[in-house]
Amino acid sequence: MTEKELRALEEKFRPYAADIIEHENISRMKIHLQHGNVTVWEHSLTVADTALRLGKAMHIPIHKKELIRGALLHDYFLYDWHYEENNPHPRLHGFYHPGIAAGNAERDFGLTPREKEIIVKHMWPLTVIPPANREAWLVTLADKYVSSQETLFQRKGQRK
Repeated sequence: MTEKELRALEEKFRPYAADIIEHENISRMKIHLQHGNVTVWEHSLTVADTALRLGKAMHIPIHKKELIRGALLHDYFLYDWHYEENNPHPRLHGFYHPGIAAGNAERDFGLTPREKEIIVKHMWPLTVIPPANREAWLVTLADKYVSSQETLFQRKGQRK
């Protein structure tokens, strides 16, 4: 994704999440890599956009603001999970990072119950208990799709 595309998504989401977009910790998400050479922030923006598109395509009524905020914060764990010395749960990141992200997001922004559900359950089925609202399901599906695309295209050398 180009810088111009990233800025366009930030502007699209600004009316719902200006406090998140402007928060100092987002700079950490912009330097830590998520999959391949995609940053955690780029991944989160893409997941938010994809979840909105999925909901629209499937004609699912949603709470748009909470979906966007939950998606932007779903990976708000604030460390580079690729390196064992930075990762509080090496080899178990997939199981633990939703709770860490939710704790960080609650501390920095406060969360509605729906936003918390999105963040805590986005790794289902690793989280065992499935999402309990439409927004959490959409973010979970979008996260799986976007993560797969980022990983597969990066490995084939098709990413920047």
